Amino acid sequence: MMDKKWNTTEAMATPNDAKKVFRKLGTCSRTFTYLLNREFGYPNEADERAADSLAGGIMQKGYQCGMLWGSALAVGAEAYRRFDDLDLAMRVSMKATQNIMKSFVQRENTANCREITHCDFSSRLSFARYFFSGRFLHCFNLAEQWAPEAIRSALECLSAEEALAQDKLSNRTTINCASEVAKRMGASEEQQVMVAGFAGGLGLSGNACGALSAAIWMKSLAWGRDNDKKSSFKNPDATFIVGAFDEFTNSRILCSELSGKNFSSIEEHSEFIENGGCERLMERLVGSSQMATE
Repeated sequence: MMDKKWNTTEAMATPNDAKKVFRKLGTCSRTFTYLLNREFGYPNEADERAADSLAGGIMQKGYQCGMLWGSALAVGAEAYRRFDDLDLAMRVSMKATQNIMKSFVQRENTANCREITHCDFSSRLSFARYFFSGRFLHCFNLAEQWAPEAIRSALECLSAEEALAQDKLSNRTTINCASEVAKRMGASEEQQVMVAGFAGGLGLSGNACGALSAAIWMKSLAWGRDNDKKSSFKNPDATFIVGAFDEFTNSRILCSELSGKNFSSIEEHSEFIENGGCERLMERLVGSSQMATE
């Protein structure tokens, strides 16, 4: 069932302070969670701070840009607020993430941090080159230029018309890897919808594992509650989960490799998870998150 709040965001002002916010908050992922949350009228400092750990393409590993992960979290939160039906909210969250990714790739010709920054953040020399060459300025300019596009792309899938189209497709329970991992880690329904867009390698794109990113964000959220005001960037609990994931997968991280699938639809992904796809990997993520707490 849809709620009645449809026209509040359509009249929002275009953000023109993304560079300033980026400099203040420090990471691309947190910046875009904050920017979209602010535009939707629901800032959430704890959720935004937990997004720090997804910066640099997931803990600086160079995969999907943190701007995408952060945007997906915020649009998922808005989808949850707009729709009473949990399955429909997840479906809209996933479609909106796909739309956001399409917009981003059209601008940058890639979704991956390393291809945008030309930097391997695990290398001090590469990072020094990134900084002293001025390449980091490209990220600030990208944030400023793309922020309005990200919001427009999100709104296209959060509209009443799009939701009605999704509702017609929603004749089965929507299950996805990211929300399922978050649920097993104790996520609220809102948090499950927030990470839904991560599924299938972020917007079903087959890139770096969305279930891993959901586990990282959930653990960073918990870590943040015990470490008030500290950035979750490379927090030890998230680092532990990444290490356990790499050990289990032999350092493979692409969804398309881990699942052996290139998902063409939300329905196909739901069926895959419903039939036990990636079950052992999801169990390992949940188990490693529990071990990180001990």
